[in-house]
Amino acid sequence: MLLSFLLIVQIIIAVSLIGTILMQRSEGGGLGVGGSSSGFMTARGAADFLTRSTAILGGLFIVLSIVMAAIAGVSRKPPTIDASLANTVQTAPAPAPQPVEPAQQPQQQQQNDQQPAVPLAQ
Repeated sequence: MLLSFLLIVQIIIAVSLIGTILMQRSEGGGLGVGGSSSGFMTARGAADFLTRSTAILGGLFIVLSIVMAAIAGVSRKPPTIDASLANTVQTAPAPAPQPVEPAQQPQQQQQNDQQPAVPLAQ
């Protein structure tokens, strides 16, 4: 239950992190929010705010990832072997070897010597 909650928080942080990164102005212009200096925040103030929020969200993302990995490692159950199919599998008995009469042995060996070891394509 706790892991599910932390996973939802992790997703929210990841989406917020993506949003703040895309709003920042890059050297090439990017998707940065443009505005006048008399607006709510100046360009420098917006850049500082977005830089700080990116750092905070990135740190939270890493810390939350480590915490979730630790919780998953502690709550892991030991592996169990399912032996329910072991009793249902029946092995077929091996076919009994057919006795070969002594008179047929040399004849069979001659036939085997004449045939190639690998069947040829026809």
